[in-house]
Amino acid sequence: MSILSKLRCITVDVTGTLIAYKGELGDYYCMAAKSVGLPCPDYKRVHEGFKFAYKDMARKNPCFGYTTKMPNREWWKICVRDSFTRAGYDYDEETFEKVFRRIYSSFGSSAPYTVFPDSQPFLSWVHEQGLKVGIISNAEYRYRDVILPALNLNQGSEWDFGVFSGLEGVEKPDPKIYEIALERAGNIAPEEVLHIGDSMRKDYVPAKSVGMHALLLDRFKTPDAEEWRKSGAIVLPDLMAAKDWLTSEKSSC
Repeated sequence: MSILSKLRCITVDVTGTLIAYKGELGDYYCMAAKSVGLPCPDYKRVHEGFKFAYKDMARKNPCFGYTTKMPNREWWKICVRDSFTRAGYDYDEETFEKVFRRIYSSFGSSAPYTVFPDSQPFLSWVHEQGLKVGIISNAEYRYRDVILPALNLNQGSEWDFGVFSGLEGVEKPDPKIYEIALERAGNIAPEEVLHIGDSMRKDYVPAKSVGMHALLLDRFKTPDAEEWRKSGAIVLPDLMAAKDWLTSEKSSC
């Protein structure tokens, strides 16, 4: 008997599972700087600056400011300014506001993202099996309200419910975000849910810890994938492979 017959719901991560970033972070920072007549910042320095700035903001103001009641736009404004400062670019306030406005607008649109070609077919197939589809993502409200709809990944058609860290005040790998998903799915039993993601720490381990089934996607051939397999995780290359595995008589989690 395949695992599919035991399920009532499949939850999925977003970035790295359903969608991916297009280009590099520096592309969008460069376009924003050029739009106000500034030279293009160094890609590597900006990327490194952003990594540290984002980590610092996430520590001080978790869940995109939810826990400290910081407005989303302000959270990102501080993060982006710190990214530039760490990279060695100290713009005056008026100039920075113009640059930031362009960056914030870009990342609140469909422009920096691409949908994997198997995402919509897989979600449609899951619905055809009579299962609910949920999204569990460490993302702010614009993913739900703007970005996913702009990418034609719509609530009510491609997915039924979502749990977004910026709207819940809890984020992966905290198992509570998975418990919230079980409630949103209709308080169904965890053994009736499969979670699909691309991170052992944020997706696989916490989902399993609450009793859900889980599998991982390795779309980008990460060196960690072999260790994931050695630890007992099901690791597949894409969602079409996940579909085949789900319908296999030998599937199990």
